[in-house]
Amino acid sequence: MMRSAPGVRTRHYTKRDYQAFLYLLPWLIGILVLQLYPFIASLVYSFHDYVIGGKMEFNGLENYIRLWTRDRNFWKSLRITLVFGVYTVPFKLILALAVAMFLNRNIKGINLIRTLYYIPSLFGGSVAIAILWRLMFMDGGLVNTLLQTLGLPTQHFLGSKQWALKVISLLEVWQFGSSMVMFLAALKNVPASLYEAADIDGAGWWSKFFKITVPQISPIIFFTLINQTIQQLQNFTSPSVITNGGPMKNTYVLGLFLYEEGFGNFKMGYASAISWLQFLVILALTLIIFGTSKLWVHYADE
Repeated sequence: MMRSAPGVRTRHYTKRDYQAFLYLLPWLIGILVLQLYPFIASLVYSFHDYVIGGKMEFNGLENYIRLWTRDRNFWKSLRITLVFGVYTVPFKLILALAVAMFLNRNIKGINLIRTLYYIPSLFGGSVAIAILWRLMFMDGGLVNTLLQTLGLPTQHFLGSKQWALKVISLLEVWQFGSSMVMFLAALKNVPASLYEAADIDGAGWWSKFFKITVPQISPIIFFTLINQTIQQLQNFTSPSVITNGGPMKNTYVLGLFLYEEGFGNFKMGYASAISWLQFLVILALTLIIFGTSKLWVHYADE
């Protein structure tokens, strides 16, 4: 019989400890089965020539070499994904901050107004909203009908290389409610005494915005920038539903490329390699943002 060393207290598990573990068990199973296992399995698959229903054969770095040197679709989809991120992330944050500053006032009915502005974000990533957006911008849709009523020239939005990606980006920018709520909470925590001191010194609106507001809420800007960058570079629903990658693959983001190879051509090994390269691109951009944050993010304890 093993005995504990002198002076060492032995941990005795109680019924409440086992109950706590039982309550945590569904979450642990979910983490292991739905997140950790697919994460590791996709890495293993990426080094194999694996077609669904066929034999999995190890091919080393062949999938990555092919993507990097011979697959033009990868480079095109990567470029489109980065452009999509440039369209959506900055404009979404700017709009969210502008609306948050507008709503950071004590006026009659402000709570209702805030709710109305937040509603679009409740449908973020929704297939139904993407279908609605497609119907609005299609030929003969609401937007073209409105342009025609005003006597303005109509546009072939979804079939135009110039407009298709911008229309999809506009949908993502429109769903700015979550970022707006975080900015609004941050603005309410900015000390009013700072603005009062700036007023006494005769500072203008722009000066107060860039020297007080932005530095004070910079941690929230940083957090939102990271989240939105990761989210938009993984976007799949909007390009898939609205244009399905067209016209001429000008909205063919990495998510569509991955889906087509994995579930269209059933090349799970190749699709896994795409997913890991996508992960590395997102990781690199995230590290760049983290690296530059020391230059513009200011914390209260500094």
